[in-house]
Amino acid sequence: MNTSNPRPNDIFNEEDSNTSSNPHIDAVVSARLSRRSMLLSGVGAAGGALLGGIGLSGCATSATAGAGAATLSAPLSTLGFAAVGKSLMDTVTVADGYQTQVLYALGDPLTASTPAYKNDGTDTDFDKRAGDHHDGMEWFGLDANGKPSTSSTQRALLAINHEATTDEKLSSFFLHANGGTSKLPRPASEVDKELAIHGVSVVEIEAKGSQWAYKAGSPFNRRVTTMTEVLVHGPAKGSEHLVTKFSPDGTRARGTLNNCGTGKTPWNTFVSGEENWSGYFYRDAKDDDRRGKKNPQVLGLDRYGRKAGAASRHGWESAGAGDSYVRWNNGALASDAKSDYRNEMNTFGYVVEMDAYNSRLAVRKRTGLGRFAHESVSFAKPVPGQPIVAYMGDDSRGEYMYKFVSSAKWDAADAHSANPLDVGDKYLDKGTLYAASFKADGTGQWLELSMANPIVAANPDFAFKSDADIAIFTRLAADAVNATKMDRPEWGGVNPRTGDFYMTLTNNSNRTVDGEMGVDAANPRTYTDLKAGKEQKGNVNGHIIRVAQANPADTKFTWDIYLFASEADADKTRVNLSNLTDDNELSAPDGLVFSPSTGVCWIQTDDGAMTDKTNCMLLAAIPGKVGDGSSKTLTYKREDGSEKRVDTPMGKAQSADILKRFLVGPVNCEITGLCESPDGRAMFINIQHPGELTPMADIGNPAKYTSHWPANAGYGAGQRPRSATIVITKKDGGVIGS
Repeated sequence: MNTSNPRPNDIFNEEDSNTSSNPHIDAVVSARLSRRSMLLSGVGAAGGALLGGIGLSGCATSATAGAGAATLSAPLSTLGFAAVGKSLMDTVTVADGYQTQVLYALGDPLTASTPAYKNDGTDTDFDKRAGDHHDGMEWFGLDANGKPSTSSTQRALLAINHEATTDEKLSSFFLHANGGTSKLPRPASEVDKELAIHGVSVVEIEAKGSQWAYKAGSPFNRRVTTMTEVLVHGPAKGSEHLVTKFSPDGTRARGTLNNCGTGKTPWNTFVSGEENWSGYFYRDAKDDDRRGKKNPQVLGLDRYGRKAGAASRHGWESAGAGDSYVRWNNGALASDAKSDYRNEMNTFGYVVEMDAYNSRLAVRKRTGLGRFAHESVSFAKPVPGQPIVAYMGDDSRGEYMYKFVSSAKWDAADAHSANPLDVGDKYLDKGTLYAASFKADGTGQWLELSMANPIVAANPDFAFKSDADIAIFTRLAADAVNATKMDRPEWGGVNPRTGDFYMTLTNNSNRTVDGEMGVDAANPRTYTDLKAGKEQKGNVNGHIIRVAQANPADTKFTWDIYLFASEADADKTRVNLSNLTDDNELSAPDGLVFSPSTGVCWIQTDDGAMTDKTNCMLLAAIPGKVGDGSSKTLTYKREDGSEKRVDTPMGKAQSADILKRFLVGPVNCEITGLCESPDGRAMFINIQHPGELTPMADIGNPAKYTSHWPANAGYGAGQRPRSATIVITKKDGGVIGS
């Protein structure tokens, strides 16, 4: 979700709680770089050593990486389509030679007995329908007999995140007939809908000829919502900080919330990250006083963006005395934690794991992977006898990049286990979490977050007493070890040719020349950009960083910046450093997935800075490797008139033959989520929140909706816009991108 240039309903994604005074890169390493010194430092050598190496993350997993994997047999070296032009039209525009089809949209029924979606605000039973704001997504193949298959290209399950809902003034207004209630208390009937549209879908799909369809009556179809019982696993299981009225022993919780990025494990399960969950909770202005302002819980609540007295996103806590509503009030209201929900917010913010094929197995929250605003999870290629390694990011301004290294060593037999969630217990419940520190010489260090590496919290009133504390208050641990504050780390992926890990840094309106978020080598840009004559400041357009490691479990790495997002006509000495053109300019890179069949890096945008010129988009890239470019020096004037110079290693310029626009979405949408059939001939992406800038006051006047997609593409009833999954195929039946 874009937080640098917030849309009206993004106010509760403006989480901005990192005020720690970590030293900046220029204070850690002052040496300036040249192209020669960068190459000699080993960046290029590390990239070369990995060439032909390791596997992909999420949808992108090599054949040897584990179950459900595809083979990178003939990676593309060129992109075989003409760039798509920018567009402000209310449609999906795709490259010539391709076609799109709407497959599965908000409200679509998941059982044979659920009525068709009316799309007029009167629909109910959302626990049996597609949720809202389709986001990250993964493919799980099925053979003709409905058994799991790693090779099937015609039938599959899609596991799809439902991140949030289009809202204004508390209400999810497209869900309700009259736009809903914008004042407290909220009616229970409205809140019940909103509780159910969040979470995850599993839906069966099948190709019939050149057309795809989802199967409304499939026994595989499943919804996980905010109310689904889940199990707590890992170091936080049983912690005093997870004790609630619902789970007095701190081992269970309810639901998953604000699910954004995804991943696919080497043992063929689905993992999903809980992102901007803190804004859903409420505690009154006197809660700090009741707990004690130096209480560790209060310090944790503040660090995770839940100040006492701040309004909640939807006011769910106001809907009545029922447990499903009261749980969203996380104030200390009773005599102890077993009698209220003061710890309820601590049960969110994790990676959740589920078996897409088996609805009888409970979802598991993997607390060992830390608690923060999770996006995707990217797994390095598993190597027998070596640990499992997963990369992650915390999507808030000035937050950190993370890595998890399992205690258990990979056994290739686990890729085909009949009990894959038990395999998840083995590799994800015990291990070591690290936060990234980027140095100015193109090297970096993964900083250990564990009781084995004594952590002294930056706040003297907070003490880490166990690994459970680190798992629950991960941000405070990363503050304490002086990790590098990044420009909103979102999605990641692993390059199948080189093994380099890529992560999108979407933007950061707080990035300045000096101060707590002063420019540094890994986040080197701050500038002013104009949108319709209005100034936008900071790192407005974002960038993509990449990391190389000969062994993913190592603590040392090399790095460079793969791509600086920018408008084509921006200053090439300070902003458009990647020399983007009209064919590949972009802003706010968000989703990032490597194709398992072609190796193409697909980049998706969630932009608010360039949307006066184009809707959000999907671009294709032929990536290189860490060290394939040169060093760039940026010079800034400080307030006192002195000069600040920032050197950063960067990849080669992105010409239109190796980076080009493939698709542009409808009005006000975000392009997100991507996976493919194993042969690379069908691609699935999500169109999230089209028409979200429609004023709530205009809910009764369809002529004033800013988007009518996908109804204007011939899909479904009504005129209200809907998030949806689409499938893209080549008209000649060929491989996508070729």
